[in-house]
Amino acid sequence: MHGSLAENTALLQALRARAGAGTCQMGVCVPFPYLAQTQALLDGSAVSWGAQDISVYEKGAYTGEVSAAMLKDFGCRWVLAGHSERRAMHGETDELVAEKARTALAAGLTPVVCVGETLGEREGGNTLGVIERQLEPVLALGAKSLMHIVLAYEPVWAIGTGRTATPEQAQEVHGAIRVALDGLGVPQVRILYGGSVKAANAAELFAMPDIDGALVGGASLVADEFLRIAAI
Repeated sequence: MHGSLAENTALLQALRARAGAGTCQMGVCVPFPYLAQTQALLDGSAVSWGAQDISVYEKGAYTGEVSAAMLKDFGCRWVLAGHSERRAMHGETDELVAEKARTALAAGLTPVVCVGETLGEREGGNTLGVIERQLEPVLALGAKSLMHIVLAYEPVWAIGTGRTATPEQAQEVHGAIRVALDGLGVPQVRILYGGSVKAANAAELFAMPDIDGALVGGASLVADEFLRIAAI
């Protein structure tokens, strides 16, 4: 929950001006009130955009919800589903996250489905079990759906804390996710790492065989830092 009209203008104009059309695919997921501004500033650029959440409902008496059709009206390509803060603060279940991903897909949006363990779960040796549980209803959507989904591993203990999983810790989880995807015949699904990613540690993370990119948090609010990550 960051941004203002003035701050967004400076950030998005910098990204538009300096983001190349190379092999790196770059997108921003912005708060709902700024979707129109983002569309206007980024339309026709190398930077795509999306939203931070989606409703499973099409329309109706669901005050405060934002539907897939509304996101499409503003040219969204991406939508986050199951970010750890939504799970923790809004009680989103694994099943609801999978339903949000299904809703996004049905509307032609690409869901970025987030999974990750807390510090207590990691210290208890439950990391892979937690990831498996969170992914189960998403994988149940089937191979045809999974081909159009992006997954993001974001250890909760590393989000906004300055702590980052070591490349080896991240790779262990990404590797386990890849094995599950291989078993369903969709090894090409992209798996991003999220958790205090910055230019100083991105290269080490991206060097891991199963890390395909980053879900960038705080560093994305600084154009120079975000662009440096994208250039790696």
